[in-house]
Amino acid sequence: MMQLRISEAAALLGVSDDTVRRWIDGGRLTATLDSSNRQVVDGVELADVARAGHDTALDALDGGAGLRSARNHFTGLVTKVTSDVVMSQVELQCGPFRVVSLISTEAVRELNLEPGTVATAVVKATNVTVEARR
Repeated sequence: MMQLRISEAAALLGVSDDTVRRWIDGGRLTATLDSSNRQVVDGVELADVARAGHDTALDALDGGAGLRSARNHFTGLVTKVTSDVVMSQVELQCGPFRVVSLISTEAVRELNLEPGTVATAVVKATNVTVEARR
């Protein structure tokens, strides 16, 4: 059973340490003490909280959520658009994640993508690599 320090749990969920502490105080998460007398939370319990909290405020901004086959969608703020005649690079800040997409410049114009607009990156991947932490 993996035990995570509060700061690690917060970083994994993209929330503050104080938010995790409030969840512990409110009974949403259970904390125990590790061998160094620091508070830790169980990884399985944290995963349950992450799954339950999937419907975030950012997801509420995604009008297509639940209407597409791709389950990996990241709604965020467009931070940068670099365009040439044919292709554009669009950067989004989606919570703690930076997502970069290469799309046609025509699509950028049709979607009115510019810094400060809200957009959703949809990822449909046939190959996803997972690395475990030991």
